Amino acid sequence: MKTLWISLFLLLAPTVARANQVTPAFTQGSMNATTNTTQTVTEVINQKVYGGELKSWSGTNVTATGNDGITGNDTVFTVTTAGEDFQLETVTRLADANGLVLMENIDINRTINTTATTTSLSVFSQ
Repeated sequence: MKTLWISLFLLLAPTVARANQVTPAFTQGSMNATTNTTQTVTEVINQKVYGGELKSWSGTNVTATGNDGITGNDTVFTVTTAGEDFQLETVTRLADANGLVLMENIDINRTINTTATTTSLSVFSQ
């Protein structure tokens, strides 16, 4: 029984741990490291270009008559000199309740992928 108590005491008694000093075995060396990075950017552009209401006309050898110019419903375009060449161009762009006209609607959806590779070299000696 006495040996059992001594064995238990030796197992549970604190001991000191000692380490041996390690001396590096190399004199020089190098290390390569390569890092690859990939990035994806998704871009969405929704743009609306607005303008104002427009009513205009242009022409050659044409006369416009009416109470409100070309804005009225009673406007009449007539050839000024009969038998001569004539040209007439009218542009009417009506506005909404806010006084705006949607001129252009631009929708762009694109994905941009980029990849970067970085390589580094470390050289060391003792």
